[in-house]
Parts: sequence; C-alpha cells; structure tokens
Amino acid sequence: MFSNLMQGLMSVFSNPMVFLLMIFGVVSGITIGALPGLTSTMAMAVLLPVTFGMEAKMSFALLLSVYCGAIYGGSITAILINTPGTPSAAATTFDGYALAKRGQAGKALATSTLSSSIGGIISVLLLTTIAPILAKFTLRFAAPEFFALAVFGLSIIASISNKNIVKGLMAGFFGLIIASIGLDPISAIPRFTFGRTELLSGVAFIPLMVGLFALPQCFVEMESMFKEKTILKGVHSKLINFKEFLSILPTIIKSALMGAFIGAVPGAGGDIAAFTAYNEAKRNAKKNENFGTGELKGIAAPEAANNASTGGAMIPLLSLAVPGDSNTAVLLGGLIIMGLQPGPLLFTQQSDIVNSIFAIMLLANVFMGIIGLAGIRFFVKALSVPKQIIVPVVLTLSVVGSYSMNNSIFDVFVTIVFGIIGYVMLKADVIVSPIVLAVILGPMAETNYRRALIMFDGNYSFLYNRPITVVFLSLAIFTIVSSLFKQKLFKRGVSR
Repeated sequence: MFSNLMQGLMSVFSNPMVFLLMIFGVVSGITIGALPGLTSTMAMAVLLPVTFGMEAKMSFALLLSVYCGAIYGGSITAILINTPGTPSAAATTFDGYALAKRGQAGKALATSTLSSSIGGIISVLLLTTIAPILAKFTLRFAAPEFFALAVFGLSIIASISNKNIVKGLMAGFFGLIIASIGLDPISAIPRFTFGRTELLSGVAFIPLMVGLFALPQCFVEMESMFKEKTILKGVHSKLINFKEFLSILPTIIKSALMGAFIGAVPGAGGDIAAFTAYNEAKRNAKKNENFGTGELKGIAAPEAANNASTGGAMIPLLSLAVPGDSNTAVLLGGLIIMGLQPGPLLFTQQSDIVNSIFAIMLLANVFMGIIGLAGIRFFVKALSVPKQIIVPVVLTLSVVGSYSMNNSIFDVFVTIVFGIIGYVMLKADVIVSPIVLAVILGPMAETNYRRALIMFDGNYSFLYNRPITVVFLSLAIFTIVSSLFKQKLFKRGVSR
C-alpha cells in the first residue's frame, strides 16, 4: 500500500504543473460546491473537454481535485445559510446551521472541514488496499439487495424526524409521490406528467432541492430584512479545540468507513452515505447529546461519510469499470478518452497511472483540509453581509442554478413551487429532509423491487433467503422501532 502511494506521490511532485492543477481544482471545487444548484458532476463535465490533450496525470489532477473539493464545498452554505450546495450536504444542515445560529459558525465549519478531509483520506487508504476485494463483494448486489438498501435508507426518515415521526413520515410519503412522477421504470408509461414533456424524466432534483432549502430560508429572512441587519448575530470564527476534536474522532472514523463502503455500491452515492452515517451517529448518541440542536457529531458523521464516498466510488470504477456514481461516470469517460481501460488489467498494465490517482486523491483531501481551515474566517464573514444584499444574491443564485441544469425556465417554476411548499412546511415545523431522501431513494426502491419480482417470477422469497437483503431489511426495522421507542421516552420525559 505505502509503496504504491510513495510511487504516486513521487510522480506527482516531479511535475509542478500537476501540483498546481490540484490546488486550482480544489479551490474551484469548493467554490462550485458552495453555490446552490451547481454540482461536482456539472463541474467535471464542463472541465472534461479542457483536459483533452493533457497528460493523464494532469487531467486527473484537475478532475479529481474538483470532485473532492466540490463534495466538501456543499457543507459551507449548508452550515452558514441552511442551503446545501450539493445533495450530499443536506444532512449537514440539521446540526450545522443550528450551531451557526448559536454564533459558532467557525466551530461548525472547522468540524466539517476536518471531518471531510479525514474521511477522504481514510477512503483513499481503503482504495489503495482493498479495491479489488470490496469491488468483488459489491458485485453480489442485485435487484433484491438494492431494494433492501433503499428501504434501509428510507427507514432513516423515522430517525431524522426528531420529535414528531408522524410529520416526518408524511413528508417522506409526499416525497415518494413526487418520485413517482415521470415514466414508469418498467413499462415506460407516463405517470402524473399532466401532459408536460418536462416531467417525463421526473421532477429535476436540483431545482427541487434548491426550492426546498434555499428559498424558504430566504423568505424567512425577508420577514425581518429591515429589522435585523445580518442573518445571524454574534457569529465568530473560533475553531474547535483538541478535546472536542478527540470526542468526534471515533465518529469520523466510523462514518468514513461506512461512507467508503456505501460509495463502493454502484448507484448509492454520497447523499445516501451521509444520511446513513448521520442516522448511525444519532442512534448511538449519549444522553447528553442532542442531535439537531448543534451537535458536533451531527456535522462530523455526514461530512466524513459523503467525502469518504469519493474514494469508495473509485473502487468499482478502477477495479471493474463500473462507475459508483455520476461523478465517476464522468471519470470513466475521461479514462476511455485517454485510451485507458478500467478493470483488473489497469492495475498491472498502467500501475503508474493508478498510483498517481491514489496520490492525487490523497493530496487533494489534504489540500482541501488546509484550504478549508484557512478560509473559515472568510466564510464566516459572509454572515456579516447585510440581509438586503445576501438574500437577493442567494435568491438570484438559486434561480440561475436551477435554470442552468437544463437551460429550462420550467425548472425555475419548479424551484419556486417547492420554495413555497418548503416555506409552508417550515412554518408548520415539518422538516423537508424526508422529502429529499424519498425522492432520492423512492425510484431506487420501486425499480429494484419490481425487478426482483420479475427475477423470482413473482415469488417474495428474495426478501428472506438472500443474506445481504435480510441484513438491510432487519436494520430498517430496527431503525424504525428504535426511533418510535425514543420518541415514546421523549414524550414521557416531557409529560413529567
């Protein structure tokens, strides 16, 4: 492991241009990730033509650095203005923004930065050691396993619903209805499209997410725009201390391992990893830890997991030529364009390229941590900008980000509609995260459930005779039951 990394590091440092491209990529990725509506996939797709004619190492230095930086960048706006820059940062809003509202935005950002960097580094170390082994294991996932994984992900709604599971489940059910819009995944018959061709592929996810998170927060801030000068008061850039870091380190390591494994499952991605890790951290919380109110572990868990998913997603890509998510699908195109064929032979025939990829991802995560920590005081200063400036800017970026995905004015209307829905839910004290989770996992659950029934000729035996499926379904049941039990205990405590 270390010999491969050392060879890769020597190769990277021998070319100053590779080094500079990595720093540029990380900074660009953080900036893009922090802008609502802009994703790492979009950034990599735009930059892919720029890499034509570059050496393979230089090309991957740019693409992989943007990839790692953008995943982390999404947490900045999630913490500062309750608007996740990327889908995988949605879980970070629970405790990140709550801590920022208490005037500790610097501490929240430092926790996110350290967790993201360490999580990414752990995933790279796993990538260099167990890529072929873990990739072979994830090949055992068929339709029943993907269905069970999606059900487990949906069960997390009960855990993240805090004090009112009924409201959370209602929001999740609404999300499933939204997820059903578009073409039937098996028969390709249009469902709930109302004759609109824009809805044949379903409701666009980025406009939906921007509408649910960004616009409601802007509407709330507009209510007091001329009463209070800034969004948050008494905000400082003080970082976490060493004792606090040690307290969250086990959570970071555990969440990073979970994120790397989930990232290695094709189709899972960083958003599922983040929600799963957050749920696990909350499930194992101590009595004095109140998730959802600004708990450091509530920031560390999703950020370590979603950044660890970057290295995890590279495992099936390099070992089996199977992209783990949309980002690695772009990287797969880049590999093929450069005349490289991912798979087992890549490790033997192009070992220098593989070692360089390991080194680039490792250094990208290190640079991400350094640049992120150095920029915290500047990030926090954004909160001192007058509301009369920052609210219109966020609204403009939200609309432009929604439009830029497909150059469609229809997506702008989608953003506005869900902005109004999100605002009403905010006023009714209903969290919107279950909607996002249901929209992500609903199609995955439905499609694989129906495929599993076709595979087994309508027999439901796949629910109990496949070990991995049984494990995920058991975890889903346990999550729901334990959440109901915790809510019951909470109500008893309140009544006393």
